Amino acid sequence: MFYPGFVFRTSVPTFASTMSTFTLEQVAEHKTTGSCWVIIRNKVYDVTDFLFDHPGGANVILRYAGQDATAAYVPIHPSDALDKNLAPEKHLGSLDTESINLLKEAGKNKVQTRDELRVEEAVKNKPPLGRIINVEDMEEVAKKVLPYRALAYYSSAGDDSITHVENGRAFGRFFFHPQVMRPVSGCDTSTTILGYKSSIPVYISGAALARLGHPLGEANLTRGAYKTGIIQMVSTNSSLSYAQISAARASPDQPLFFQLYKHRNDATAEKRIREVEALGYNAIFLTVDALVPGNRELDIRVPHYLEDFENQGLTTRRKTDVDEGETDRLGTAGGLVIMNDVDMTWEKTIPWIRSITKLPIVIKGVQCVQDAVLACEAGCEGIVLSNHGGRQLEYSLPPIELLYRIQQQRPDVFKKTEVYIDGAIRRGTDVLKALCLGARAVGLGRAFLYAQSAYGEAGVVHLVRILEREIRFGMESLGVRKISELVPQMVERVDWQSVSRAKL
Repeated sequence: MFYPGFVFRTSVPTFASTMSTFTLEQVAEHKTTGSCWVIIRNKVYDVTDFLFDHPGGANVILRYAGQDATAAYVPIHPSDALDKNLAPEKHLGSLDTESINLLKEAGKNKVQTRDELRVEEAVKNKPPLGRIINVEDMEEVAKKVLPYRALAYYSSAGDDSITHVENGRAFGRFFFHPQVMRPVSGCDTSTTILGYKSSIPVYISGAALARLGHPLGEANLTRGAYKTGIIQMVSTNSSLSYAQISAARASPDQPLFFQLYKHRNDATAEKRIREVEALGYNAIFLTVDALVPGNRELDIRVPHYLEDFENQGLTTRRKTDVDEGETDRLGTAGGLVIMNDVDMTWEKTIPWIRSITKLPIVIKGVQCVQDAVLACEAGCEGIVLSNHGGRQLEYSLPPIELLYRIQQQRPDVFKKTEVYIDGAIRRGTDVLKALCLGARAVGLGRAFLYAQSAYGEAGVVHLVRILEREIRFGMESLGVRKISELVPQMVERVDWQSVSRAKL
């Protein structure tokens, strides 16, 4: 499928003119841990020395040793990843013309998998965008058109998904006290986030691997954010390079925030920070709630599910009761965080980041009142109350409940720093409850991944319009014209649980 309007540029090493050419047969001879070559976009790379440094483990690469790894590699790696991780001499050269033609022919004759056929049919039958009237409608369509591997990664949560579910249910314990007979004409939904204007108090939360859902990936989010006047946060693990995302901005003044997963190697972390600052990113959101791979079992089970789905129940391997060891537990998500710094501290890490950048620092992943206070004492410009969307530690407190506790116990926090929350926000009323309790804005991650997966850039724009409509209606119904008029007295926490959200 051709997607007009955006060109992915891959960096070409300056030494390319001196490279050799190889045949498929020559590459195929290098398929062991002692000598491992792979083909990516018709280029040949020696990844032998990188095998055991690969965050996802050596076996991930060895599956494609001596072969073309393009289809597996491209959706989850930025275009500059090879230049950043492989020494120049490991960029061996290109395939010869005959080999390139053979790969093209093989691609044309490749038999589609059952999952690919399922997706193809779902895309043909998806409803027109105009029929999507709320966030959950968008999610339902996306879950049908996404490849299973992408769906499992996007939707997976920790352990039994209790925290993920409770993040949403918690909003049902907060009810409004609307004020009537107040003039509400000219209702203004805009606000500022770290001083940057946003048309609604919503930002796109950092989420990795957008290209798993759509070929244009994060560029859809960047362009949709510009068209609707909201702000995008870019993940360290984005599937486009930080430069490609920056280049996708419609204007150099369009703000971008960077979600930093700090690498355990300070030099690597510093290089990332300096790179995004040079590219014009406007803030660092340091993620502190996902230091180690979470137990996301839906994501972990993907290979087994796909094997069974493709084989339709046919036996393909000998059944045995012998313990063959535990399955690979990293999944798609685990390999992304395995190199994270697990020894960060308030005393060391924040001053270190301050020493190499002038960008504002926001702590993403605060999960208790005490840490909210410590972030203020550390001089952070913002905090995000988040349990990583229920994808990490099970039974972490829902962010809206933590926000309520901070408002009750330490209201001074809101005067010292900007407070945001994310996790399971689905309605304009969810946004308004958070704002009443002191939040400056809220972040949505999965919802925007689903929107761009299902409908591309247009889906992102449509999702913002839905939220804007719901937020404006809620503000008018509460009797306020401006975001600043939303106050804690407008919300009450009840001790009973409201009816679960249901579609009519």
